[in-house]
Amino acid sequence: MNYIRTVLVLSIFLGGINGQRSEWTPEISIQLKSISDLNYSKDGDRLAMVVREALIEGEKSEYLNQIWIASRNGSDLTQYTYNEKSSSHPRFSPSGKHFAFLSERAEKSQIWVMSVTGGEPWQFTYEKEGVGTFSWSPNGSKIAFLMKDDKTEDEEKNEKEKKDVILVDQNFKYSHIYIKNFTTEVDTNKSERFTEGNYDINGFDWHPQGTKIVFSHRPEPTYNSGFGSGDISLLELATKEVKSIVNREGVDGGPSFSPNGKLIAFISNGGQREEIGLSDVFVVDSQGGKPRKLAETPNRHFRWFGGIINWSTDNKYLYVNDYEKTKAQIYKISVKGNKITPILNVSGLVSSPVITDDGKYIAFVKQGLDVPAETFTSELKKISPKKITDFNSGLKTPPVAKTEILGWKSKDGLEIEGLLTYPANYKKGEKYPLALIIHGGPAGVFTQSYTGNPGIYMVQYFASNGYAVLRPNPRGSTGYGKDFRYANYKDWGFGDYEDIMSGVDKVVSMGLADVERLGVMGWSYGGYMTSFVVTRTDRFKAASMGAGLPNLISMTSTTDIPDYLVAHMGGEFWDNYETYEKHSAIYRIKNVVTPTQILHGENDLRVPFTQGQEFYVALKRKGVPTEMAVYPRTPHGPREPKLLMDVSPRILRWFDKYIKR
Repeated sequence: MNYIRTVLVLSIFLGGINGQRSEWTPEISIQLKSISDLNYSKDGDRLAMVVREALIEGEKSEYLNQIWIASRNGSDLTQYTYNEKSSSHPRFSPSGKHFAFLSERAEKSQIWVMSVTGGEPWQFTYEKEGVGTFSWSPNGSKIAFLMKDDKTEDEEKNEKEKKDVILVDQNFKYSHIYIKNFTTEVDTNKSERFTEGNYDINGFDWHPQGTKIVFSHRPEPTYNSGFGSGDISLLELATKEVKSIVNREGVDGGPSFSPNGKLIAFISNGGQREEIGLSDVFVVDSQGGKPRKLAETPNRHFRWFGGIINWSTDNKYLYVNDYEKTKAQIYKISVKGNKITPILNVSGLVSSPVITDDGKYIAFVKQGLDVPAETFTSELKKISPKKITDFNSGLKTPPVAKTEILGWKSKDGLEIEGLLTYPANYKKGEKYPLALIIHGGPAGVFTQSYTGNPGIYMVQYFASNGYAVLRPNPRGSTGYGKDFRYANYKDWGFGDYEDIMSGVDKVVSMGLADVERLGVMGWSYGGYMTSFVVTRTDRFKAASMGAGLPNLISMTSTTDIPDYLVAHMGGEFWDNYETYEKHSAIYRIKNVVTPTQILHGENDLRVPFTQGQEFYVALKRKGVPTEMAVYPRTPHGPREPKLLMDVSPRILRWFDKYIKR
């Protein structure tokens, strides 16, 4: 298999997988496997997971997902899928005899089914345009799934005749609910459609008796529409009648039936538009009524799908997960009253949590600053995680440079924290160059994830090359509560700038960072801040702006999420021109003296390519040392491993021109 050959080739190139390496390289980090999308069988005896690895042999530069299944105690860990096309979203049948999954091995994404005893999977759906997320009915007799509208005959005809003109924001292809009877025989018959209308369904859940489906939907299948509007409705399967359950301002999504079918839990903005990011858990009667908010988590910023993990079997509690500073926490929230209890007390970062339907067991992926990700299981009543996989434990790496959580006060007294990684060759009393990395968002967050992970900015790679690395979580970051997240409202490039600069001052005052050898980098909002940094100070000797947005006016008119930016700026640019200009680095371009590198994806819709181009051309015309690297086939950040592996070395080469190591 190609994925096996890739590991062998990398092993030979790097001196053998069991040999100790002297310094970190992107080639080492890219070998780490990621684990996600855990799913317990109904009896809790088996746990399925998706394992991703990079293929970079020859002309290949892609990620391959395969499905593995283990018993709850970690025995019998077995790889089930081997196809050259990825497999994902494994879901056990209620009987536990089969599992279904998504794969593009038949060109379009289709549902495939496989026996837990092994053998070859068989194709379950044969839909022309492919299918999306799916779910087994409670008794296992059916599978419901989402699928976008097919192309019309006229659209197909125009496409063949090369007359397929695209009308922007028209002729949307909406996702709707389809259901197909489950059989262990190959059945090429089409599925039955159950919903109609000009709305886009993005999530659903079966009623425990299998007679209804609750679903969330938005008016358009655009990413931007997901920021301001989303409702919840109920589908009666016998009649195909759809009834509105929650219909109000803001977004309501991620619905989940209680075990007795009487309540529906969901994530909500609370009946108002909250594009910056504010969400809580609500419940509503399954026949409709007034939604009721449950206890708030400290952060109040849930993911729409995955924020609710499961109900308790007695219908009295919900298990949810949310960020808590640099970690993730799982909370138990009472459906009545206002009680909320954190249930995790573990080190590191937890992700992809799942809880068995009987409420006895939990599983999650866990990693630490110096420990790569693996899968863990535990009893839910008494959390005591047991590691059941060793996907990354056997990879021999150089020593991991130390990382610690660092706190400091900003200029206005606001408490800020971040992650500080020491140089691999650190000696107390010596000063080192500092690489400042700014995260995206602004509602992103630097967490206690493994510092050797592959990413746009490979932390251990910079540390191995003699840099201290500071990753601050300035105001606007998630994980620190609503007030902190909203603290940079209409203040991009100012309060957050002071938070970041105060962090740099802190590392300098520690005697670790050399004030004459500072570099800064960031992607997306981090790129925005990088552009702002170089227009406000000359303290950095080199900078790298990744997918930055230096011109908020042109950004608002070209991005695929204009509502998000408009919300942060407090209104449209034609009503707030001075605000947009104040917070746009391009209008301060004459102040820049720092050599600044520009990196951007060719196909970026989130922060269009022209944003990077604007800054690059202006810097070049002004005579500031600059270069621009464009990543082909790339949206908002590299998706191909070879291109991902290019970023950090390219930045390091740029820094080496202007910063002495």
